[in-house]
Amino acid sequence: MSVTVLTGAGISTDSGIPDFRGPNGLWRRNPGHEKLVTYDIYMSDPAIRRRSWLHRRDNPAWRAEPNAAHRALAALPGAWIITQNIDGLHQRAGSPPGRVLELHGNMFGVLCTDCDDRSTTREVIGRVEAGEEDPRCRACGGVLKTTTVMFGESLDRDVLRDAVTAAERCAVFLVIGTSLQVQPAASLASVAARGGARLIIVNADPTPYDHLADEVIRTPIGEAVPALCATLAEGKPRSAE
Repeated sequence: MSVTVLTGAGISTDSGIPDFRGPNGLWRRNPGHEKLVTYDIYMSDPAIRRRSWLHRRDNPAWRAEPNAAHRALAALPGAWIITQNIDGLHQRAGSPPGRVLELHGNMFGVLCTDCDDRSTTREVIGRVEAGEEDPRCRACGGVLKTTTVMFGESLDRDVLRDAVTAAERCAVFLVIGTSLQVQPAASLASVAARGGARLIIVNADPTPYDHLADEVIRTPIGEAVPALCATLAEGKPRSAE
């Protein structure tokens, strides 16, 4: 059966990357962190950009490894992975890059907001470590940012279109580790449900879309997802518990 998966920060916590709204999430531990990923603030405030580059340098995703849930999804034949994460762990676990749709981009590339010149995050962090607190584009002097979608920016239209298509056409839509509070990613759950897909939500806390779900699973992701993928890989329908 055709399976589409939407993943959020919760799938990567077992890899050592904190989520945002959980008990140990970034928003709870550091409410000001949101400023670092808000486009208008980032563009207008050099002090925020300096803090942002230090945060990127210290991001635990550089050291993280795919966990059991990432690996289980990679082994699920023909699955489309729609992710809100920027950590690249689905691809590192073995999911084909062409079937991973990164709604919010990824942390490994850098672009100039003026001339669109491209470089790598490692390269720019190297400049930070060499003493440039707010590195600027070497081609035009413009402000640099990673190839992530910040608050206040639009998603890539082609990626979003492909994500909607994957949600519309699947038989099972599996939501893992996301609070389903950020749009338009969250609305993909209702897109799938309207299309007749079986909606399964794996998340520790309630979401606004639980009432649409055929099944809601509160078991820890590292346990629930491998078992769920094993069942789906066999093509067996799941009955609500």
